[in-house]
Amino acid sequence: MQHASLPFLALIAATLSVPLAAQDADGSVAEDIAPVIETDPAMQAAEAALAAAPVFDGHNDVPIQLRARFDNQINDFDFVDTSGTGATHPEGRVMHTDLARLNEGRVGAQYWSVYVPASLPEPEAVQMTMEQIDVMKRLIDRYSDALRYAATADDVERAMADGQVASLLGMEGGHSIGSSLAVLRQMYDLGARYMTLTHGSNTPWADSATDDPEHGGLTEFGKDVVREMNRIGMLVDLSHVSEEAMMDALDVASAPVIFSHSGVRAVNGHARNVPDSALDRLPENGGIVMVVALPGFLNDERRQWYAEREAELARQQSLFNGQPDIVDAAMAEWDAANPEPETTIGDMADHIDHIRNRIGVEHIGIGADFDGMPTGPIGFEDVGGYPALFAELARRGYSQVEMELIASRNAIRVLREAERVAARMADMDPIETLLETEE
Repeated sequence: MQHASLPFLALIAATLSVPLAAQDADGSVAEDIAPVIETDPAMQAAEAALAAAPVFDGHNDVPIQLRARFDNQINDFDFVDTSGTGATHPEGRVMHTDLARLNEGRVGAQYWSVYVPASLPEPEAVQMTMEQIDVMKRLIDRYSDALRYAATADDVERAMADGQVASLLGMEGGHSIGSSLAVLRQMYDLGARYMTLTHGSNTPWADSATDDPEHGGLTEFGKDVVREMNRIGMLVDLSHVSEEAMMDALDVASAPVIFSHSGVRAVNGHARNVPDSALDRLPENGGIVMVVALPGFLNDERRQWYAEREAELARQQSLFNGQPDIVDAAMAEWDAANPEPETTIGDMADHIDHIRNRIGVEHIGIGADFDGMPTGPIGFEDVGGYPALFAELARRGYSQVEMELIASRNAIRVLREAERVAARMADMDPIETLLETEE
């Protein structure tokens, strides 16, 4: 497609950034309105870093929003501006992502998650994953001036250079391959460039961080899944998996791993976050933690608050079994007396600080998880907020080089290294291991 001299997203920004009062009656822009000049030195530093290295985010759940809100019927869906989508959600939530806010957030590349529920039987999960790949590819194609499908690190860099959002696909959970290496290979051919080994529950070959241990980490088949992902060039994503599974994957991985959307347990003890034992192995492996924006994984005070609230809810339900009105009234009273602790951009930056201080800035990325959570932290509620996060890093003394590494250069390096490993293994036969079954 022929591109105008100004990229499509810049045209969106130019239109949406002009106040209505600055437009003449015919819609033209008044000539006497001066451009807004950024005067905050931290924001200036952030903008400079993101101009040189736009954000490459590790995890966005737009595809499942398309399914839940629109049954994947997107021919009339407006992705330029999704601010009016509240009516399509049972709680009135507006989508976090659209082209205008991606531009505002200086996003240059995005892994779109083709998540499907882990509760599905595996054959249904495989089918639904293919449907989610299809709907995201169709969305990319519909907005080809602004989005460009990408499958390699070179593709990412070319799209960024042309002012488009490089759009890659990531599978969130090993249930999406139906315990089949053949399906894994076909998902790669369909465009999946990473796979999270589990979601919130165990697979037949890997333990989840949020399920009861079943395998002690990865089974032998699970280790062969990692080896085959390395052979074909698919990134191994260790978000959601148990600490034991992290260690098993790192034991056999020959390419860098990613944590596509996780915090660190040293700052917030949630099981979904990365323990120092795994962080300490990333310098040797070359992998990265793409820091999540989900408040419950960031602010440990909020995590403790949630646990106390769940305990109080269980107590009320036990005391007033079968009397939901009394329970609801009691919980409303508890909520009024115990407001949810605020989570801010500073809490997210604390996780970035910990990784930088422990293993180095070369192992940090961003994987916010927008459209897969109710909201991000205060000041970073949607995809338009990345500059505010980087301004916070600038205030903490991060250099432009460090911010560029975090924004996208580390993520591109990891993808490129996975491609190099696959090229070195090109002469190897495909692994044909079958899932172990009980006799």
